[in-house]
Amino acid sequence: MFNQITKKNTRTLLSLIGIATASLTLANTANATIVEIKTSLSTESIKVNLFDTTTPETVKNFLNYLNEGHYTNSVIHRAVPDFIVQGGGFEFTGEWPLTALVSDAPVINEPVYSNVQGTIAMAKKGNNVHSATNQWFFNLKDNSDNLDRQNGGFTVFGQVISGMDIIENITLLTLCTSEGLEGIPMVMDNSQTCGDMSAPGMENFVVIEYVGIFDNTKVTDSDLIPLKSKEPDSDGDGVIDIADAFPSDANKYLKEAEESDGGSIAWFSIVMLALVSTRKRILKR
Repeated sequence: MFNQITKKNTRTLLSLIGIATASLTLANTANATIVEIKTSLSTESIKVNLFDTTTPETVKNFLNYLNEGHYTNSVIHRAVPDFIVQGGGFEFTGEWPLTALVSDAPVINEPVYSNVQGTIAMAKKGNNVHSATNQWFFNLKDNSDNLDRQNGGFTVFGQVISGMDIIENITLLTLCTSEGLEGIPMVMDNSQTCGDMSAPGMENFVVIEYVGIFDNTKVTDSDLIPLKSKEPDSDGDGVIDIADAFPSDANKYLKEAEESDGGSIAWFSIVMLALVSTRKRILKR
């Protein structure tokens, strides 16, 4: 009897230890991340605290590009004074036009936070809510009345904690246009104009020399006080209520989106449900 109780208690204790260990592992993987973005414009880097726990898919997407070295030697391709500074999507390969970087699949929209000054958010295609890939932008001012409401809301996934002056200095450069890209910040002498940039060099661009992880050892996003978006996403489907035909039914919205692609996912779901039902009937016999 004593041996049986001891064995049982031992198994229970080991189970509890396993659960505790798993919980600690999960806690570690949920740590917030601070990244640094080093540009050719300054010896200092821009440090950004990512919202790992509240915009997880967007942060994962960004870190995937970071780990692949995707942003290394890319260029800032758009600056709009008193609005945004944008990068992540183009590189200079020695001649015009800028070369678009190959992107991964789009990531789901996560419109949790507001596009206020000092935040970083994902860029995306017009009229396409879930189309963000590799491009991102810094908000130079409070753009919430515009970007929180437009195109399902733009996902803010981090906050600048140092180096905002570097970002603002980018907008002070001469802004040029090439092949449909407007507002390309160019480093040139005061006597030069965009017309003199027919054969620019790498030194004429704001180059992102690297993007790396500065600190991911502890949860740091809890120390920040980001503003929530003014436009709620009640069903958590990545589309703000005012842009969602079914604001209280995430499954309904997803079903509509699937049907627009020919309904293949919807049919697959029906087949899988049928297989599960059949399996249940067989097991009951």
